[in-house]
Amino acid sequence: MNKPLIDVLAGVRQAPPPVWMMRQAGRYLPEYRAVRDKAGSFLNLCFNPDMAAEVTLQPIRRFGFDAAILFSDILVIPHALGQTVSFVEGEGPRLDPLTTGAALKALPRQCDDTILQPIYETVRRVKAELPEGVTLIGFCGAPWTVATYMVAGQGTPDQAPAKRLAAADPEAFAGLIDTLVEASADYLVNQLDAGAECLQIFDTWAGSLPPEDFERWCVAPTARLVKMVRAKRPGTRIIGFPRGAGRSIPHYVDATGVDAVSLETAIDRQFAREQIQCRVPVQGNLDPEALRTGGETLDRAVDEVLAAFAGGPFIFNLGHGILPDTPVEHVERMLARVRR
Repeated sequence: MNKPLIDVLAGVRQAPPPVWMMRQAGRYLPEYRAVRDKAGSFLNLCFNPDMAAEVTLQPIRRFGFDAAILFSDILVIPHALGQTVSFVEGEGPRLDPLTTGAALKALPRQCDDTILQPIYETVRRVKAELPEGVTLIGFCGAPWTVATYMVAGQGTPDQAPAKRLAAADPEAFAGLIDTLVEASADYLVNQLDAGAECLQIFDTWAGSLPPEDFERWCVAPTARLVKMVRAKRPGTRIIGFPRGAGRSIPHYVDATGVDAVSLETAIDRQFAREQIQCRVPVQGNLDPEALRTGGETLDRAVDEVLAAFAGGPFIFNLGHGILPDTPVEHVERMLARVRR
């Protein structure tokens, strides 16, 4: 079966490139909002296979993207480790913060797998309903990024709580990272067994670390995670997204062994083409703000991304998730422009 996205991950250029969007199942779609209202809470939606499968499939039915990404959240791992997790509408996640080394050491070393079983059922249901040629992507959060939420209890502008705790008690923080590496590896392998065909590791806060800490808390754990997944499921294609890492991405690619890397909007495109795309396929880079704006602004932005990267193995995507107030017709315009 010809699957354009899988071909690109194997290093084969496709024209036009395959397309999907980060957060493509979300609030910009009226059909998503209807299901979300029924779910009652975000976590209820994540752990209800009927609803989660439905919203995963909605953008495929509407737009015909080349990939579906599992509808879930990176914080299901802390939830399965026993940390209280909730989502406040308009504000984001809230967790019971782990503010001391003792709190980190008291955390269970393994996830309660029964909590995660509904997510694997969602994967199975989506895989059974996907059109031929559409790739199913599984995912997890990278250990560093997930740890920042676990320590702070919420998203922060500078990830200072996690940095302070890592400096104050590096042994305990390393133990948390080890737990997350092992739990995430098991989680990803189970997604693959349920039907996911490739994986993405989201390291949203990779760019917040100075070089020595980037190596210790981002690169090394991700390399271990990739190795553990491939030890159990050889040949698995994995996309890394070290957001904000910039000129450190070539080292990240070489050290972690990912098959492709997702590029944020702000990266220098010439550098990315000459120093990253020469190593692995690249994905992303369209500014979500340009997609929200639409019109000629969107047309120019799409053309610039294609001019920069479509000469090599490339997956068209955004530099980050789609903004909730993006008009549906702008997505349709983007797709038409990419696929013309």
